[in-house]
Amino acid sequence: MPRTPRPAHPSLPEYPPVQARPNRLALRGPTLTFRADPFEAGDAAAMHYETDGLTLVENGRITGFGSYDRLRARLDGHELKHYGDALILPGFIDMHAHYPQLQMMGAYGKQLLDWLNQYTFEVEQQFGDAAHARRVSDFFLDQCLRAGTTTASVYCTVHPASVDAFFDAAQARNMRMIAGKVLMDRNAPGALCDDARSAYDESEALIRKWHGRGRLSYAITPRFAPSCTPAQLEAAGALWKRYPGTHLQTHISENRHEVDWVRRLFPEHAHYLDVYRHYGLTGPRSVFGHAVHLAEPEWRHLTESGSAIAHCPTSNTFLGSGLFDYQRAFQRPGAVRVGLGSDIGAGTSLSMLQTMGAAYKVAQLGDYSLSAPRAFYLATRGAARALCLDEHIGSIAPGMEADLVVLNLASTPLIEFRMRHCRGIEEALFIQMTMADDRATLAVYIAGEPAYEAAA
Repeated sequence: MPRTPRPAHPSLPEYPPVQARPNRLALRGPTLTFRADPFEAGDAAAMHYETDGLTLVENGRITGFGSYDRLRARLDGHELKHYGDALILPGFIDMHAHYPQLQMMGAYGKQLLDWLNQYTFEVEQQFGDAAHARRVSDFFLDQCLRAGTTTASVYCTVHPASVDAFFDAAQARNMRMIAGKVLMDRNAPGALCDDARSAYDESEALIRKWHGRGRLSYAITPRFAPSCTPAQLEAAGALWKRYPGTHLQTHISENRHEVDWVRRLFPEHAHYLDVYRHYGLTGPRSVFGHAVHLAEPEWRHLTESGSAIAHCPTSNTFLGSGLFDYQRAFQRPGAVRVGLGSDIGAGTSLSMLQTMGAAYKVAQLGDYSLSAPRAFYLATRGAARALCLDEHIGSIAPGMEADLVVLNLASTPLIEFRMRHCRGIEEALFIQMTMADDRATLAVYIAGEPAYEAAA
């Protein structure tokens, strides 16, 4: 692995373009998006809610958004879909998921390190089989659509075949997805270990093959510091320096035993994040999963470097890892870019509605009140901003890619009864995030094309 990285490759696009068949679509109905960060501007100022909205789409992009009365004159030539009793939103974004772990969801918990050794590493060894990887990729992406998730940042396994299968399935659905081969050269079964040289070469080949193809983006993916030797981390840093348009994803400070382990493995570094900083693995487009047990210098470096956090509440509670520090994450000055992640398979649901509900409960336990608008922001525009994709997805506005979800606000008899007593959009959002799940997904559009529709 070269110590002096070669120049950045000039032919890779910074962001892949949207691709869609020529079409003209219009969605009418109550519509919510965010025009600002509610943690900064306040909930009311950040929300743009149209009680009778109209979203115009042409060739995969939004060309107009506002009230139906104002925009109805532009409907000529559009196929109109009317969702009068529903809610139209930007598609949900899952910032942290392991698609190979889908088949082990709900495995009896223990704690992180035991859970990895007992379940995760055993399951991931199956993904050298390309046919198996494709079957699970197809099922994972179909379940994402069923949950209203249109973009995710996904961990594959150490096997290049697991990446090929995932990207091939995502491209077939024209979904904007981020994914990468896991880098791991120690503290794991031999069948799941590469080395610094093969990690660099295989990842580079995958970048050249997939990054910028359709709506796909590559993420350099060292699993976490304990699974990587210094040479492996150096390889990851060199690769990211050569291909700066790619993303970087890894884990940090999920579990106290993990933090202690990193301290023993890297005694020369001041703290866990300093390991990643040393090897050039922090900065814009880097996403650190969990970040439950951070010291103040780590928080400051995340802010100063423009790095982001994927908060995974259902996983953190399932494995007893700890409570995310909302107060510190969103304090100003010094706020960090944050989005929500399902963290399948320690996470217990692919539904971002259920993930929002869990985030509210974790915040309550930490003496922080997470409002419904702020939770929905973290699953849409906030997550897009954390992934440096907010100029493309996460909002409903002219020029944005038309990835949209339509929610049934009365998806169960109990929710239908509760909604009769709802007093406004903020309460409606809170009811959905605390009571609903994937049964609320009425329809999903990917680049303006129908991708999922609930059974009648």
